[in-house]
Amino acid sequence: MTANPLAPAWLLPPADANELPATVWSQNSTRAASGMLEVAGVSASTLAAEFGTPLYVMDEADVRVRAAEVRACFDREFGRVGSAAKVYYAGKAFLCTEIARWVTEAGLYIDVCSGGELAVALAAGVDPARLGLHGNNKSRAEIDRAVREGVGVIVIDSLIEIERIADAAARHSRVQPVRLRLNSGVHAHTHEYLATAREDQKFGITLADAPDAVARIRFHDSLRFLGLHSHIGSQIFESDGFVESAKRLLALHAELLSGGPIPELNLGGGFGIAYTSVDTALPMPEIAARFADIVASECARLGIPVPVVAVEPGRSIVGPSTFTLYQVGTIKDVEVTLPHLGTAIRKYVSVDGGMSDNIRTALYAADYSVRLANRVSTVQPALVRVAGKHCESGDIVVLADYLPGDVAPGDLLAVPATGAYGWAMANNYNYLARPAVVAVRDGVARVIVRGETEADLLSRDAGIRPDDVTAPTGATEQGAR
Repeated sequence: MTANPLAPAWLLPPADANELPATVWSQNSTRAASGMLEVAGVSASTLAAEFGTPLYVMDEADVRVRAAEVRACFDREFGRVGSAAKVYYAGKAFLCTEIARWVTEAGLYIDVCSGGELAVALAAGVDPARLGLHGNNKSRAEIDRAVREGVGVIVIDSLIEIERIADAAARHSRVQPVRLRLNSGVHAHTHEYLATAREDQKFGITLADAPDAVARIRFHDSLRFLGLHSHIGSQIFESDGFVESAKRLLALHAELLSGGPIPELNLGGGFGIAYTSVDTALPMPEIAARFADIVASECARLGIPVPVVAVEPGRSIVGPSTFTLYQVGTIKDVEVTLPHLGTAIRKYVSVDGGMSDNIRTALYAADYSVRLANRVSTVQPALVRVAGKHCESGDIVVLADYLPGDVAPGDLLAVPATGAYGWAMANNYNYLARPAVVAVRDGVARVIVRGETEADLLSRDAGIRPDDVTAPTGATEQGAR
């Protein structure tokens, strides 16, 4: 089959448009003999019938296995170099009470970056000592609550926060452990760190300002300085940026040791995952080994002990676990004129969700994949663009992929790798209700986040009396069970 000229250069026509590439789909997502997409033994059609669409479908075992793997890898590799590791799950990727329980049961800590995320973790029964609080603009109330609850570490993002956290700790008669977030000048993907002077961002303070900041932290008896922190970006497929950032932080770490002990170093997260079949993510064992090797070699060169190293994966744990299930509503073939190439057809397949359940495509032009979920087909693949139902031309879920050319209204479509920043960034544009999140394990599906209803949306409208809210005829309480 010849590639459609409208397809991006990386997207080649598939040999089989029904295949589920293992790098993109969760470990327990398969095709049944009937052709139906299944996850952990539950079919897509069953899920759609019971919970409605759109629907976030999470492979629970996949999350648990990935959480356990990342901890085991970092424990093993840093044990090999005579130290230890702390793995924080980055809650911003997706957090609910069940996720918080799963990752802490796997031995992970949790990183939260708002009062709301902190509230979820506490509601899940997570030991506050296993929590870290991030954020470039933590309110005084958020800082006070974190200190009062006994949060294990607060990451200082600006000089102003030093005094605010110290004051809160003194009021509560606590010594609050803190890290200092640095802008190391290393920026993933672009290799801008080679220029060394790009510090124009909202997070952290510069390396040059760090010694004075650490001195101010150490001045306060109510604060305990644990170490430095850096985060160089997200969806990273190579290790060069981490290597350079670690070198810069360890050089400063060694300098600061003259003023007192520094037990830890946090190198952040941002490990990439595969959203399409051409994406190649670094395996977690390789990531952990590279981190341990560079930290150990730099510490040996500097003549300092290897600190406890913390990392903060989120997307790499929860991202591949989930697909979003949609139902096709309308289809239209659009003839596009190409300069010097004549015309080509792009098939627009519109589904019952969109940028309200996955805004990453609209925000970042992020690439995703799509597959038929209710059947297989041998019809020749056609280039499709999966669009949402919002009143917005940029409301695209999948920019480009190939589906069997007989895709039709009523078909179910599944978009994989939506576990991170799907539900977490969901919204109510055009008053669409946010979908439910269903966890599937060992043939059983259960709601872990209830889907919203129209009544939920209207309940916050102060101009409506409670008895004025009625469900439309034939409406279902999507995902409420």
